[in-house]
Amino acid sequence: MKRYLVGGAVRDGLLGLTPHERDWVVVGSTPEQMRAAGFTQVGRDFPVFLHPQTKEEHALARTERKSGAGHQGFVVHASPEVTLEDDLIRRDLTVNAIAEDESGALIDPHGGARDIENRWLRHVSPAFSEDPLRVLRLARFAARFAPLGFRVADETLALCRQLVATGALRELSAERVWQETVRAINESPAPSVFFTTLDAVGGLADWFGWLSTTALPLSLAAVDQATADHADPVVRAAAWMAPAAAQLTPVKWDAVCQQLRVPNDISTLVATFVASADDLHHGEALAPDALLRRLEGMSAFRRSTLFDRVLAVDAVLAQGVRRRAHTAFWQAARAQAEAVQARDVMTDGLRGPAISDALAAARTQRLADWRQAFGRA
Repeated sequence: MKRYLVGGAVRDGLLGLTPHERDWVVVGSTPEQMRAAGFTQVGRDFPVFLHPQTKEEHALARTERKSGAGHQGFVVHASPEVTLEDDLIRRDLTVNAIAEDESGALIDPHGGARDIENRWLRHVSPAFSEDPLRVLRLARFAARFAPLGFRVADETLALCRQLVATGALRELSAERVWQETVRAINESPAPSVFFTTLDAVGGLADWFGWLSTTALPLSLAAVDQATADHADPVVRAAAWMAPAAAQLTPVKWDAVCQQLRVPNDISTLVATFVASADDLHHGEALAPDALLRRLEGMSAFRRSTLFDRVLAVDAVLAQGVRRRAHTAFWQAARAQAEAVQARDVMTDGLRGPAISDALAAARTQRLADWRQAFGRA
């Protein structure tokens, strides 16, 4: 039994980066032997084991044979006869098909180290096209490594175009498409490259056709700006989606969210931002009662992150169109209204809705007084 460090850990080490995790391939072993050695089996589709001390993943060397549609349509074969080279050739990109033995020597049958040195992302073999998910993974790697100067090889782009033209991307599950998209947005210094790479191979239409030609440049600028601002993951995704959502009806926006299985916190943030956008830009001109309604619509008085995230999305998009964000105004307006609490208006005889009405009236008056002072300032 021999084990080899593989994949991202080897690639990142050659790039001088600190690997986030280390994965191993085991050659010449069986599941029974792995369990007898103290490893814990965790894989169901193919044998993957956790090391008894380090808990690092160890997978038995395996081959894959296409048997059906989508990225799960494979028959997996793992046995002691499967070689390291057999395992490496099934991988997606040459930079991910490098192994390192326990002495530190590289096993690199597909020139991955050379491609790392020359900054190329290139497919290992024509079997790349058997898994449509690899188009999205390629785009994600292109985004992740774009700041290091990596480009996608022309022959790999051509292979992706052929695969996309067959409609294979539509075979993917919405959950996996969303997962790859979110990883690109959250793990990449330049997430816009994920979408421009998909666009270059014709891969936007199947899942991102709602990104219109007018919204796409704004979305790409917004997602990169949100990354530069170190915004939280929900804000990053919402900033990417908001320009397109603003051009859709609520019904069509709901359909997009259902198609992609967009999490509720993101879809709600986008919908709330779109509904609030005009008022956010002209808050100083709103009447006090309208100002209060908008604050309530953004959940400004609830124990929620929605209000702050709406302002964060607005700040990101404002930079893209070179306008001033009104973050400070809205934060101050909330503070003024929040200074009035229900206990301040409760008197004998007030019950239920009457308390809410009295609170709204008091907060409206507080905002009116503040606005008068604000205007004089």
